[in-house]
Amino acid sequence: MYTVKNFLVTGRPGVGKTTCIMRIVSLLREKGRSVDGFITREERRGNRRVGFKIVSLGDNKEDYLASIWFRDGPRVGKYVVNLKALESIGVKAIIRALEASDVIVIDEIGPMELFSSIFQDEVLKALDSKKAVLASIHFKASRYPFSRKILERKDIRIYELKVVNRETIYLKIARDILETLNILSK
Repeated sequence: MYTVKNFLVTGRPGVGKTTCIMRIVSLLREKGRSVDGFITREERRGNRRVGFKIVSLGDNKEDYLASIWFRDGPRVGKYVVNLKALESIGVKAIIRALEASDVIVIDEIGPMELFSSIFQDEVLKALDSKKAVLASIHFKASRYPFSRKILERKDIRIYELKVVNRETIYLKIARDILETLNILSK
């Protein structure tokens, strides 16, 4: 029997995955659980999305993960990915969370992040660890071999975030994580 300890949030772009994750992080911290990892936020200029910032939950370091203004690096649509920021902020946050936190947050496992083999290695270490993982995964994850492997794991639970459930589903996910943390600590 597998204990579900990896909790994945998926949903269409803009539905609120990062907001959901931050609500869960707040609830877990209120319950005295240590949480580290990273989130990604949209960066806008007026009503135009110009990129994404990666933000460490442990030390609040941030940088652009991707931008329409970058010239060098892998491209996803109109964005160029900043692998240095992913690895210096995101990967370091995963490593730190593996060492010292109850819950590891990875927001997101998607096409931009998958350009980094170091990122992929650390995601697998997190998923294979004895820690709980809260991650968002691209809504078309099955297109990518690495993500497909994650979706085939027996120790995951997937929650699809939609407009109709986004105001309540974070409560269920937080309860499920807390229940798992109680089992893992025995």
